[in-house]
Amino acid sequence: MFNNWSELLPTIQKAFGALGRSNPKMVKAYMALGEAASENNVLDAKTRELISIAIAVTTRCDGCIAAHTDAAIKAGASREEVAAALATAISLNAGAAYIYSLRSLEAYDTLKKPV
Repeated sequence: MFNNWSELLPTIQKAFGALGRSNPKMVKAYMALGEAASENNVLDAKTRELISIAIAVTTRCDGCIAAHTDAAIKAGASREEVAAALATAISLNAGAAYIYSLRSLEAYDTLKKPV
């Protein structure tokens, strides 16, 4: 098992509270950002959480994976829907690696001095 996901979420929530006590203005602004992002409700909660899981994977954020997977479950997402969102994340990461590989070759070609 990679993480104890059942323990990770409460640990993060506790740490989040500690940060809030140390820097309440920053946490308030962070929370407002999340609220503003979901204000228009064009996407339903389940869809937003599936997108959030995919983004959490591409940004390698275990805490985000735990929080948004929990929220997706509460919003009614099935395991199959989560897997489909993850397939999108995997394909996007592969695409990003491909594009950055091209950029690396471009850098090589630009920086390589003729001998």
